[in-house]
Parts: sequence; structure tokens; C-alpha cells
Amino acid sequence: MKLIKFWSILAVISLLYTGSSHASVSELWSESYRYEAMGEYATAAQSIEPLIRHNPRHEFAVIRHGWLNYLQGKHNESIDDYKKAIEINPNSLDSLLGMTLPLLAQKRWREAANYATKVLATASWNYFAHIRLMTCEEGQGQWKTLELHADSVASRYPADATVLVYLARARSHLGKTSSARTTYKKVLARVPGHIEATQYLNNLGR
Repeated sequence: MKLIKFWSILAVISLLYTGSSHASVSELWSESYRYEAMGEYATAAQSIEPLIRHNPRHEFAVIRHGWLNYLQGKHNESIDDYKKAIEINPNSLDSLLGMTLPLLAQKRWREAANYATKVLATASWNYFAHIRLMTCEEGQGQWKTLELHADSVASRYPADATVLVYLARARSHLGKTSSARTTYKKVLARVPGHIEATQYLNNLGR
């Protein structure tokens, strides 16, 4: 199997340097997505590496490589990829958001918060940037900041359960039991059977 993959990659390189067709490049991307769907993230990354070698400034290939390294748990390599992507295009919200993932995985809260904040400077109500910034606030035990932040975001995304979970956690840690109970009930209205909300309310006797 490894030998087949090796020759497949060699064939791709050959095509890239001898004028590959659009179909062959399309097949390369398809192969990467197929392996990702199978959970074979390393092979998915290897499938697009010839593209990056041929053009180190292939922005999307670099971003995707960062994502696949993140999925493998290769967080430092993922950070390097996203740094390259940001260097290629400093305006890329995709790359800035992508960078938060390996940083969060390494619990580098302040650095991850910095990148999330950069996204919000351009897209003030970007959902994913807010969620990741809230994760950083929770990681640093900034419960009052998290409460105010989550409450504000919840008013913009009233149907979302995840924001309410962060709000409930903050209120619980601040000793606001009644408010936390009310918020967790809202979580259950959006996600019936939500484990965290159910356990909290059961511990309080509902």
C-alpha cells in the first residue's frame, strides 16, 4: 500500500512539472478529501504536498495542510503552516481562525486570543472567533469577562446552545446559581438531553 502511495505521489509530481491537466489536479484534491473522510489525515496531507512543493505560495494548499496537521495532532507543524498562510495573505480570516486551533490545543490561551481578536477587528460578530475567544477566557479563568462576553454574543445568536453553555459555566463559577440554572435550562431547550446541562440541573435537583 505504501509503495502504491509513493508511486502515486511521484506520478503527481511528474504531472505538475510536465504540464498537468486540470483533471489530474482535481484528482489530487479529491484524493486528499477522500483520505480525510477515512480518517487517514497523514495521507490526506501527503496528497497535496506536491502542490506546495511546486508552488510554496499556494495559499489554499498551505491552509489545508495546516488543518490536516492539526487533525493529526501535529500542532507545531500546523502552526508553521498557518504562519506561512498568514504571510502569504495577511487579510485571510481563514488563516487567522485556523491558527487558533493548534494554539488552543496547546492551551496557549493568550496567543490564541490574540488571533481571534484580530479576526473580530475585521469581522466583529464572527461566530467562530467569539467561540474561540470564549474558550481562551475560560482557560484563563476569566469568569466575569466570559460572562459579559457570552451574554453579549448570546443576544446575537439566541438560538445557539454553545454560547449559552459558556454563559452558564461563567455564572456557575461566579456563584450565580439561579442564573446558571436558568441558562442551562435554555441550553436544554435547544439541545434536549445535553449532558452538561442535565448533570448540572440534576445536581441542583432541578
